Amino acid sequence: MSPKLIDFAKELLDAEQSVKEVQPLTERDRSLTVKEAYQIQLETVSLKRGQGKKVIGKKIGLTSAAMQKMLNVNEPDYGHLFDDMCVENGGTVHIKTLISPKVEAEIGFVLEEELTGPNITYIDVLMATKYVVPTLEIIDSRIADWKIKLIDTVADNGSSSKVVIGDKKTGLSGSDLRTNGMALFQNNELIATGAGAAALGHPAEAIAWLANKLFEYGITLKKDELILPGALSGAITVSAGDEVKADFGRLGTVTVTFQLDD
Repeated sequence: MSPKLIDFAKELLDAEQSVKEVQPLTERDRSLTVKEAYQIQLETVSLKRGQGKKVIGKKIGLTSAAMQKMLNVNEPDYGHLFDDMCVENGGTVHIKTLISPKVEAEIGFVLEEELTGPNITYIDVLMATKYVVPTLEIIDSRIADWKIKLIDTVADNGSSSKVVIGDKKTGLSGSDLRTNGMALFQNNELIATGAGAAALGHPAEAIAWLANKLFEYGITLKKDELILPGALSGAITVSAGDEVKADFGRLGTVTVTFQLDD
């Protein structure tokens, strides 16, 4: 890997840990490719592992038309989830630990079996799934003012920050995740609605895309990993004092509150 890509990885990791923005990578180096952006991300993953952090899963972003339109991109991306990103259901996140957070609701998958590309289908994903859980993903771009292109968000670990995991675990027997609805509330006001089909037509299709994409980098989706297949509606911006709740009907609910540090 070139020194330039390593330097970008270190810069993005420092920006996350110091809660400071950086200027878009694509404005500073117009020659960057998507492949190089994933190399930057994987270097950041290696640096975090060196700090003792553990990968607990993956996240897919930009699978819904709403999110692609919001961020002006035209294909999905992915990022890694670490153990220090987890927030318990009903928990609190201190707003000062984030730069410019947004929240999106997703149906999280926990795998029973490993999935290795390149020919994974959504049926393979369904067969390999142990259960699904309601989740809220808190995204937070280290790129200033969310002025990102696909290359920027890929390098920035898919703009991932934290994940709130609901308590209810639901098997897939008798479930049609395409039509499973979601209602997203902010301070008890209904802000958005969506259904599983928002994520590439079916959340399992998004996970199949990820398994096949990761094959290009020699990475597999492992047993017991949490996989977030993408938002079911546009992300909402949050600030101190906000409570966000997602209701997935029979799949359960998940809630998080944002507050200033004491």
